[in-house]
Amino acid sequence: MRDMTNEPVSLPAALASFTEQWSPRIVTTVNDYDVRVTHVEGEHLWHVHDDTDEFFLVLEGELRISLREPGGERTVTLPKGSVFTVPRGTEHKPYAPVPTEILLLEPTGTSTVGDRHEEVPDHVDATTGHALTSR
Repeated sequence: MRDMTNEPVSLPAALASFTEQWSPRIVTTVNDYDVRVTHVEGEHLWHVHDDTDEFFLVLEGELRISLREPGGERTVTLPKGSVFTVPRGTEHKPYAPVPTEILLLEPTGTSTVGDRHEEVPDHVDATTGHALTSR
């Protein structure tokens, strides 16, 4: 079932409604995609989405994403206002050196820890996104 609203959603208000790290809230849906926001700080985990790209938009702070690509490992740095798409099948590990807020665009039902991943640390919420409880 889709959580749709006919009213605008304030991203600052959505982000202010929760404090958990690495635990995205679904602010709206577009076709078969969730638009999710979350707070992040520190390390996530190495993981892969086999069947979908993953879109990141940094709303506040800085996000670094390590990528394991055929040519080797590299890290991209996304300052506030930057976007980056991790291609499907690419092993990646997000890291935020400072408290950071991000927006993600992913197909509904996509797990935050991908289809293949290393052991999930306690600070990471393995979820397909939580409903936003206050708009």
